[in-house]
Amino acid sequence: MRRDVGCELTFEVLEASLIAFQVAPATSAGSIAEERLEITNGGEPMCSPTEEIVAEHGGRIHLVSAPIGPLFFTYVAALSANPSLSREPVRDAPLSLDAIVSLRQSRYCPSDALAGFATAEFAGSVGDAPDDVALRVASWVFERLAYATGSSGPLDTAIDTLLAGTGVCRDFAHLTITLCRALGVPARLVSVYAPGLSPMDFHAVVEVLTPAGWRVLDPTRLAPRAALVRIATGRDATDTAFATTLRGTAELVASRVFASSEGHLPADDHARPFSLA
Repeated sequence: MRRDVGCELTFEVLEASLIAFQVAPATSAGSIAEERLEITNGGEPMCSPTEEIVAEHGGRIHLVSAPIGPLFFTYVAALSANPSLSREPVRDAPLSLDAIVSLRQSRYCPSDALAGFATAEFAGSVGDAPDDVALRVASWVFERLAYATGSSGPLDTAIDTLLAGTGVCRDFAHLTITLCRALGVPARLVSVYAPGLSPMDFHAVVEVLTPAGWRVLDPTRLAPRAALVRIATGRDATDTAFATTLRGTAELVASRVFASSEGHLPADDHARPFSLA
């Protein structure tokens, strides 16, 4: 099924900068039929080459050397999405490197600090199947938090979100990941394009490791999982940021994200197991 995705980002570059953009669909997301990347500085097309790096899990990073002045970054793509993954349960499989990394605490997901809380809050989950535990946690986060645009800051961790009781998609994802890790379930964050999301923006969801493979959960329940397009995968928002200034100083001043799907959006009860391509 065809997906049309993209974004327009405007920066004010205050000193010559090196910026890593992570907005293109991952290599696993599907077959790209059309793709366009335009970068202008002060109204003039950028002359310097743009380097593309393929990151873990098929993420694609575009490195841009930006001189001082207004920078306009536009990315547009049309792709045929890969079908969802279907795997048979794997019994007694050894822990992979991905699983080990996805059990560790990380910058925004201090699972060690919430271990006692998670054990007490989800005491009845001890010994249950990983997918059941993860679904219980995601449902709890959905019920516990209020979704409010602009309610959190870029430095907020899962603990801040838990105390505030409110947040945006990345906060919902961080709290879900943190509690899952504290309960022994490998969990990671996936940035996606999400047709049907309102208000439209980059979206963050959660992947958890089960005997049947990685399953995707959206604790916000704001978009059908079958329509999602993977962009980047990592420990938390640190690894999946859509733009990171590696050198210099650049401020994001405006952004627009769009994502649409051919035909009707699929219904999603957010309870059935689903794997993201």
